[in-house]
Amino acid sequence: MPTTIPACLPLGLSRPSSAGVFLVVAATERLLEGLVGAARLLHVAPFVASALLSGLEAENVAVGLAAGSRGDAEIALGTAFGGAVFLVCFALGLGALIAPLRVSLPRGIPVLLAGMPLLAGVSLIGGVTSRLAGGVLLLGFVIAMTYLVRTARGHRFLETEQHDDDEARPTWKIVLFTIGGIVVITIGGELVARGATGVISAFGVPALLMGMVVTPAASEAEEVIRQVIPARRGYPDVAAGNVVGTVLYFLLFNLGLIALLTPVAVPHLTRLLHWPALVVACAVAAVFLARGRVGRLEAGVLVGLGLAYAAAHLILR
Repeated sequence: MPTTIPACLPLGLSRPSSAGVFLVVAATERLLEGLVGAARLLHVAPFVASALLSGLEAENVAVGLAAGSRGDAEIALGTAFGGAVFLVCFALGLGALIAPLRVSLPRGIPVLLAGMPLLAGVSLIGGVTSRLAGGVLLLGFVIAMTYLVRTARGHRFLETEQHDDDEARPTWKIVLFTIGGIVVITIGGELVARGATGVISAFGVPALLMGMVVTPAASEAEEVIRQVIPARRGYPDVAAGNVVGTVLYFLLFNLGLIALLTPVAVPHLTRLLHWPALVVACAVAAVFLARGRVGRLEAGVLVGLGLAYAAAHLILR
């Protein structure tokens, strides 16, 4: 018997989503100012500050570990694999459709982006994510972050040519904007996620599709905004740093913690679909970033890959 959806449900559930979007937009503006200020304070490029600070998403870690402790492998692994696919295909793709991205990144950064999914694949060896694999991923995270900081040192990013005359802000305001922006974005993102998952789950979405596509997409929906605002404000490297840093956190730090603290069974479809899709998406995005442009054509390719990934769940379930 088909599920009957009350007419008022979408409208009612849209209220937290609307409030969440408002909070995310406002907080992203402040976070951008905080990240630029933090970069000046730490004498690093805004790309590095964005990768280090905005990439860590506490709610993603919490959802992954909570799901892992319950044995919900699809959701636990979905926070890493599904979340990273969403970031690369939809956050970067939709963001570039709205505000095309031009960047000048160190050569090693696109290589790092393409290589992260390959390293994350060690967690899929065997029937259960092993604690040894978790330790390897966490060590890889430290090495990757160190490399990211070192390879960006002395590199001339596009934004530095456009904003050398920005007014310096006091340290207290930098800290307030950075920490406050991250906290408020987290709250706003949670409101967006509640509204989105509430509407979608009312339609009876299959568990695997929910775990690997819907939940990550709802949880990371605010990332599209976090891509658009820096690009439009003339800080494309902050947008690029957000994607690279967040994917790095998801695949090495978050997945490493899940494997180390709450090992879960590896679903067959994760090896067959999720991991290969992630490898392809990151490789394509890395090529675009290495060329220095994610325009609307490139964005369309990324979004198309994301839609194909989502559609594959309906065919292979």
